[in-house]
Amino acid sequence: MGIVTGPAAAANRSGTVGVTDFGRTTDGRAVQLFTLRHPGGLSASITSFGAALVSLLAPDRQGELADIVLGLDSAQAYEANDASLGATVGRYANRIANGRFTLDGRVSRLLQNNAGNTLHGGPRGFSKAVWSGATLPDAKAPGVRLSHVSEAGDQGFPGRLQVSVTYRLHRDRLIIEYGASTDAATVINLTNHSYFNLSGDLTSSVLDHLLTVDATRFTVPGAGLIPTGEIAPVAGTPLDFRTARMIGRDIASDHPLITLGGGFDHNLVIAGRRGRLRRAARLESSASGRVLEVWSTEPGLQLYSANWLQGLHGKGVDYLPRTAVCLEPQHYPDSPNQPHFPSTRLDPGQRFRSVTQFRLGNTS
Repeated sequence: MGIVTGPAAAANRSGTVGVTDFGRTTDGRAVQLFTLRHPGGLSASITSFGAALVSLLAPDRQGELADIVLGLDSAQAYEANDASLGATVGRYANRIANGRFTLDGRVSRLLQNNAGNTLHGGPRGFSKAVWSGATLPDAKAPGVRLSHVSEAGDQGFPGRLQVSVTYRLHRDRLIIEYGASTDAATVINLTNHSYFNLSGDLTSSVLDHLLTVDATRFTVPGAGLIPTGEIAPVAGTPLDFRTARMIGRDIASDHPLITLGGGFDHNLVIAGRRGRLRRAARLESSASGRVLEVWSTEPGLQLYSANWLQGLHGKGVDYLPRTAVCLEPQHYPDSPNQPHFPSTRLDPGQRFRSVTQFRLGNTS
């Protein structure tokens, strides 16, 4: 079934951007919440803490709006957790083996935070930064641009990196555009780490969601979910989502890929030309009729089934394992140590650019 776009336009015929206080960090920095509303009915809230997507309201097949992402209620709650809910993660999303890599003969030693490896940029990566925000009023596509400067040596990474993330809400999609520049050679890999549940009930399992991933290959993980360097076909593995199948179909199997990650926590190689916007995945809730398509310019998609989600409370509920799924467009894990993977290098004079689109609709 195809996507049928959302409900008739709401009474407010013009998109808006609202700004409210979202609390303060433990060291007293003020944090804001930006709420984008589109006249077509969609609504998204983004906080300057971690440039994180806090909420995303989308209609079901009856036109009823509900929040489809997990989120927390204050800056303090985001500061206290390490689940990266909805966050912009970097300077390097995913894992770097042993927290080190070599660039132009120089070894960079990173802060480690994941069993001897570096995950999502380290313990104080971009998801823990307070970004500067600027509203982008637009009647048809309201938005917010968030900016951050990561100084040379931040978490061990070389180069002073200036980075921006722009969210714009259109009639049937949320578009995220990333940009960055550096004053010295470095590596960069950014993504959005939203946890999706299309049912509208953030306490329910997503194992009945239908998932399609436009990938025929994946990077084979080894110990600690670090790639071995091999890129293998998905055919015959639990990672074969070339046609729609329920997330829960193989998640309890004893296949080595599943036992290694405690469920899904794998990078799939997206078909098509990297750098070109193309579909990476499609997620559907048969209960609500909501459909999410993830489009991206990135070469990979990290599929994570929220295997270790626990101890978090937000939006009036307790979040439990597998009550959400993450679909994270990004470069491959450990690319700085894998020369045959697509490069994540950024040099002075170059401009990093990446686009992710969350396209929303419902089945007829």
